[in-house]
Amino acid sequence: MSEQDSSPSAYVRQRNTTEVNGTSRDLTYPPLPEGLTVPVYDNHTHLEIADGVEPLTYLEHLDRASSVGVRGVVQVGGDLETSRWSAEVAANEPRMLAAVAIHPNEAPRYAAAGALQSALEEIAELATRPRVRAIGETGLDFFRTGEDGRAAQYESFEAHIEIAKRNGLALQIHDRDAHDEVVRTLKRVGAPEHTVFHCFSGDEVLARICADNGWYASFSGNITFKNAERLREALDVMPRALLLVETDAPFLTPDPLRGRPNAPYLIPYTLRAMAARLGADVSMLAAQISSNTELVYGSWGDDPPVPDADAPRPSALA
Repeated sequence: MSEQDSSPSAYVRQRNTTEVNGTSRDLTYPPLPEGLTVPVYDNHTHLEIADGVEPLTYLEHLDRASSVGVRGVVQVGGDLETSRWSAEVAANEPRMLAAVAIHPNEAPRYAAAGALQSALEEIAELATRPRVRAIGETGLDFFRTGEDGRAAQYESFEAHIEIAKRNGLALQIHDRDAHDEVVRTLKRVGAPEHTVFHCFSGDEVLARICADNGWYASFSGNITFKNAERLREALDVMPRALLLVETDAPFLTPDPLRGRPNAPYLIPYTLRAMAARLGADVSMLAAQISSNTELVYGSWGDDPPVPDADAPRPSALA
């Protein structure tokens, strides 16, 4: 991703991946799917990242989502710029809540620049803003970060856990190739009341650990992939009261649209795949997941937005 403009009123990052699994991507947004009868929420998305040949503004994303029964999103930050943008837009948009954090792969970069502590202090301040309802995404990533960056990841992760608990906010965890250490850290430090494994990437074993501890598993489009039987087996054992759904847009577009730009309006594909796997009625599962989501993040109607003439404009993501 390359940053084009970091000012809050015109913030955008362009996804630069043109291939998936060695094949060229279709860079057009898919058509609208059949809408859901019972609405749900996308509890993890990145609307600051532009994708495709005709990128959508965040308002266009939200309008499309609303039209198919996705009533709201949690817009997630991964560094100071994206966290500021997320908090500012959510403060003015009734269909959006915000999560703020330093991503585990960003933590070593801040540490190397001597700026991790000050960055964490700003995240702590952003956590007090209206409509910021989660700290995330934070956690551990042993896939992209080597041994030399792990101390910074642990420091950052533990600080984010404390910020979440201090403010009574949910915690959104990024966990890649680090399941055991994420679990050990949560148990050692003490997990927040509402802890979410975003884009759940574990197996049945991790799912049972989450279930035993009351941690939520949020499933994204990759649960629809042909090679994702391990994720579907994890879904099988998760209590339905601990299930969430997300896009992680613009990434992880569900089959049969894999590789094309992802967006909150494509949640129905993932939800229907989850229902089919569980042998559940789609509307009943949607109602359960919607209730779970509001339990974790609160109502999108709480702390209603206050109009701000200086808020980020719809053209910010054009």
